[in-house]
Order: sequence, then structure tokens, then C-alpha cells
Amino acid sequence: MLENLSERLQGIFSGLRSKGRLTEEDINEAMREIRLALLEADVNFKVVKAFVARTKERCLTAEVLDSLTPAQNVIKIVLDELTELLGRSDSKLVLGSRIPNVIMLVGLQGSGKTTAAAKLAYRLKQENHSPLLVAGDVYRPAAADQLQTLGDEIGVRVYRGDGQDPVAIAQEGVQDAIDSLRDVVIIDTAGRLHVDEDMMAEAAAIRDAVKPDQILMVVDAMTGQDVVNVVQAFAESVDFDGVIMSKMDGDARGGGALSIREVTGKPIKFISSGEKPDSLEEFHPDRMAKRILGMGDMISLIESAVRVQQEEEEAVEAERMARGNLTLDDFITMNRQIRKMGGISRLVSALPGGDKALGAGQVDEGALDAMEVIINSMTKAERAKPDILNGSRRARIAAGAGVSVSEVNQLVKKFNETKKMVKKMTAGMEAQTGKKGKRGKGRKRRGLPGLGGMSMGDLRKIQEMMDS
Repeated sequence: MLENLSERLQGIFSGLRSKGRLTEEDINEAMREIRLALLEADVNFKVVKAFVARTKERCLTAEVLDSLTPAQNVIKIVLDELTELLGRSDSKLVLGSRIPNVIMLVGLQGSGKTTAAAKLAYRLKQENHSPLLVAGDVYRPAAADQLQTLGDEIGVRVYRGDGQDPVAIAQEGVQDAIDSLRDVVIIDTAGRLHVDEDMMAEAAAIRDAVKPDQILMVVDAMTGQDVVNVVQAFAESVDFDGVIMSKMDGDARGGGALSIREVTGKPIKFISSGEKPDSLEEFHPDRMAKRILGMGDMISLIESAVRVQQEEEEAVEAERMARGNLTLDDFITMNRQIRKMGGISRLVSALPGGDKALGAGQVDEGALDAMEVIINSMTKAERAKPDILNGSRRARIAAGAGVSVSEVNQLVKKFNETKKMVKKMTAGMEAQTGKKGKRGKGRKRRGLPGLGGMSMGDLRKIQEMMDS
């Protein structure tokens, strides 16, 4: 969503890097370009004015202008101010000691409240909670049916109630959670096409009746500058605790996401960038700022890898892969792990400069799937020992997979190159850390599946090298 802004800012910084020393005019010109980039991204104009003023004041110090690397100092200042704009520190969802905890979702119609409720329930369920969804939207046709369908999909109970009074349904839902031993209640409330007194009064009535531990406002990231007025109205009426930013995978300019924290003081707690139940992610201001400036987000990539890491069986596979003993079965395993982590595009976008590769169409999402079809046409022995693939075997495999022999040859070539690369990468990491390739008997190297057996420490070292 923020791709255009990211490209504009990276272009500005590229121009600064080409100059050995910076003058005051260079700084002024860069600030003008940053101001235009933010305004074009639909960031609130008051937020832009304050942001540029703070950044410019810091950039015009003698410490920056007289340094040997002024461009890097300017980029660091912009990164700091952008992180401050988004929220200096993470704001996690904190559940209290009350049982059940009550979470109430508010927002305009079409912002994605119902979907967000299901995603939040799924996330809490993964964290070993026992959530209950309450269908409190009695106005939108089939809203309760939608929530029921989503609840069935993720295995979470939905309380719908019998009447048409949303306040009564919310109260009954909390009681149902107590009766069924649920520790979290998520109430999906009704929205309108615009802010009105009736909606605010109803939201306030539900709040007063169930006394929620957390009130989260769901905001459509594609709303634009008007999101500021909407959020301010809800902040005054129901005093919500944080924001869930939905539809971050859209193609709108997305500047509203950069305006909310500055205007209302309310933190963004989650962002959602997909339709799948697991697409709700905690919001990290520093990581988002780095991504906007084209610095990548390796930490989130590491966390995605950790989430899909299996226990000892995959640790053994990672050990074999780290030693360069890859088989074609490992290729299939890597493919499936990459899918769980969001696909090739997700991994590439998390790397510095990755968004440019995606924009240039350099990433082929179907490449690994095509490889898997070919590999599945091989026998078990051929997958374990690709060296036995002679001409006749390759012809048979090509016929079985419906591809040409040259495509089979390309797969084998890529496999051999990957095998060498993984072995070389692992050797390099061990040389840097002072660790030997051989380990004591019985010790297992806990690597990250789908990433060549590299450990989390290895990836952090890569990130440190990139940052430097």
C-alpha cells in the first residue's frame, strides 16, 4: 500500500547519497520533496507540516552538515522521526486478570470489523486462549451469518442471540462465555456508512453495559485523509484503546496509517494484509518505518520462519541441509515452508530493496510450484540421489510432469547451485561466529526450516551486516 511513498523517499535519499557534503539548500530541497511525497500519499497535511518541521530542524544542525556522511545522518533522522510518527514503541494487546476479558470492536461499515474479529479470535486461540465471538451487528444483512461462517472455519464458537437489541446480545454473550468457560469475548458491533449520533450512542451503550477491557477501532487503510476525522469522532465518543488497520494489502495511497497516531495519540495495535485467518499481525512502528524507507524487515521474516518451525524431525532435516546434503525432497519441504510464510513475494518484500524486485516483476510465484510437479514425477531413489538422473530417466520424468527435458535439466542445475550456495553460506556463517562445522555427538543444530538450515542468530547477523 505504501509502495509509492517508499519509492519516492528512496529516490530522495539516493540523490543525497550522491553528494559528498550537504548544504542548507540541499536539506531544504530534500524536505520539500519529502513534504510532497507525504502529501501525495494522503497523509494529513497538519501531520506532514509538523513532521517536516521537526525533521528539518534536526537535519540543519552542524553535527549533520559537517559530518563525513551527512546523507546517512539525514536518513537516520528521517527514520527516527517516521518511527516517532507511527509510535515510538510497540503497543501490544494486554489482557487483564478478569475472566472473561471483553474486547469490543468498533468502526464504520465496510471497514472489516467482522473479518477482524475472526482474525483476532484465531490469533488468541493460537496463543492458547479460548475466545468467544459475539455477533452484535443486527443491522447489516447476513452479518451474523458471516461471523458464524468465519467462526466455523477457525473453530471458534459464535454467540448470536435471539433478539434485535445489540446491548442485550452483548450482555448475553458475556454471560455465555462465563457459562462455557471462555476466557476472552470479542464483540462485533454495528457500523454505519458515516459517523452519526445513533451509532455513537449505541456503541457507548454497549461499552457501559459490558465494560470492555479493550476497545479496538477497525480502520480501513484505504480511507485516506478522512480517516483522521472518523478516528477523532470515535475517540471522543467511546475513547477506544487502539487501532486495527485493515486492508493494508490494498492499492490505495495509505497515508491514513501514518496520521492516526499523531492526530489522536491512539496506537496501532494490529495490521491486516490479507483474507486468511492468520493475516493479522502485531504492528511494530520501527519495522514499518524501515520498510517504508526500503530497509527491509528481516525481524518479521525471522519470526515468520520461527512460527512454522517444527520440532525435532525438522531440526534433523535442517542439520542435513546445513551440511549441504540436500535432496530433492528438501526442495519440496522448502517450497511448503515458504508457502506457510506467505510465499516468495512476502519473503522478498521483507528484504532490503525487495519491493523494487516485486514491482519490476522479477519474482515468479509459480516457480517453486512448477519445480514440485517435476520432483513428484521422480522415484524415491531419484529424489534422494539426483546424480543418477541420466538421459532416459530425465525423458521419463519430463513426460510424466508434462514438461520438456530442458526444464528438467534446469531444475537439476538449480538444485546443484542451491546445494553449493547453502553449503557455502553455512561455512561462511560458521567462520564468522567461530563455530566449527562438526558438532559433538548427539547435538542438533536447530535451524530455520526453508532457510537453508540457518539459525536465528545467522539471520540476525545478516540483518546487522545490512544495517551497517
